[in-house]
Amino acid sequence: MKKFLLPALLVSFICGNLFAISVTIYNNDLALIKDKKEVTLKKGIQKIEIDNVATNIDPTSVLPKFSHSSDKIKINEQNFDYDLVNTNKLLQQYIGKDIEIEKESSGSKKEVISGTLLAVNGGMVLQTKDKIILNPQGEVSLPKLPEGLRLKPTLSWVIDSRFEGDNNLEFTYQTSGISWVSDYIVVLADNDSSLDMTGWVTINNYSGATYNDAKLKLVAGDVNIVREQPRRLYAAKNVMAVSAEQMMDEAGGFEERGLFEYHIYDLSRQTTVKNNEKKQIQLMTAQKVPAKKKYVYNAYTDAGKVFTYLSFKNDKKSNLGIALPKGKVRVYKNDAEALEFIGEDKIDHTPENKDMDLKLGKVFDVAVTRTQKEYKRLSSTSHQETYVIEFTNSKKEDMEIEVEENLGVSWKITESSEKYTKKNSNVIVFKIKVPAGKTYKVSYTVKY
Repeated sequence: MKKFLLPALLVSFICGNLFAISVTIYNNDLALIKDKKEVTLKKGIQKIEIDNVATNIDPTSVLPKFSHSSDKIKINEQNFDYDLVNTNKLLQQYIGKDIEIEKESSGSKKEVISGTLLAVNGGMVLQTKDKIILNPQGEVSLPKLPEGLRLKPTLSWVIDSRFEGDNNLEFTYQTSGISWVSDYIVVLADNDSSLDMTGWVTINNYSGATYNDAKLKLVAGDVNIVREQPRRLYAAKNVMAVSAEQMMDEAGGFEERGLFEYHIYDLSRQTTVKNNEKKQIQLMTAQKVPAKKKYVYNAYTDAGKVFTYLSFKNDKKSNLGIALPKGKVRVYKNDAEALEFIGEDKIDHTPENKDMDLKLGKVFDVAVTRTQKEYKRLSSTSHQETYVIEFTNSKKEDMEIEVEENLGVSWKITESSEKYTKKNSNVIVFKIKVPAGKTYKVSYTVKY
């Protein structure tokens, strides 16, 4: 523990981390950091400093608490110092002051130029005894680190303590700059009747801090956040230079449970989340999930094409049964030689026991034409329309196609060539079989 004597009998402690830090990451660029530091207090007014906190911290969210005898400790002030050291800030602190610049000269000697620093913006300007030098070349030598600049972002508290001895300072804060997304890899069986599924969580940390050996939790759900002004008081450097390396941790996994109206995924081991790093951790795996390929035509959304869907159920009977966070699902299938990509879709937060439909792509060997055959005005408040939808199947096998027609509101089917079901108040569904190499038509008349 390192001590510094400050004016007005203030004592400052730079505290070490003796406990596991907890990091809870939400879907919307937000993380909750919970940390604990051991401090040694003396009676009276003193200052406690905690460095290496997140650069993108929201200082208004900080909640400090002492583990014991908190009734004897009064917190008078709380500060967040984020004015970090860099070349330009150092030089600006020395404008109007003397500095030295060393540069190589003939032989092994170095030439030293002494003068007063006049400006740094747009280039360095140095006033020597007999001239002004613009952009002098060499190494700048400064006598000491100016006051007010920090090597790391620092939280500090000025406290008045009637307690003396060791204590634990627990503090919680929110920070932006940490996000997570989930992605899924699906491998479809050769006969299209089952699939294997693996889920990955990708964490992107540019909050300005590294969280070593952290207890990691992920919250899936849309937590409401009020953001009246930008919270990033200091822009982290090299945000765009995030490492592209993805570290796939194979040991340990997540345990899922409910939290309020959300779902929380608790990593069963500690992990390190480095600053400016993308990190991947396996979320879930499932094998031999029963699946079904189906064909769907929807004139309202699919622009005259039949699409292939992959359907399965998220339940324990199907070897799943876990609340799945929203994310992209990529689907692959074995060709004669290797896996090939066959389509992708996005899923929303998906609870247990929900049916899942992945829209993969357009069917190559099926042509569709949809024609309005009749429009008749029946009265000033009603009219009638007749449609014919024609499917040509160029495949070598029969196809079952679900035909979805979006009718809007206030409708009634008066005639139909096929039986239909109501998907909802606006949509009806025909299930038709189109023989291989044949053309098949479905028609209906609707009154509005």
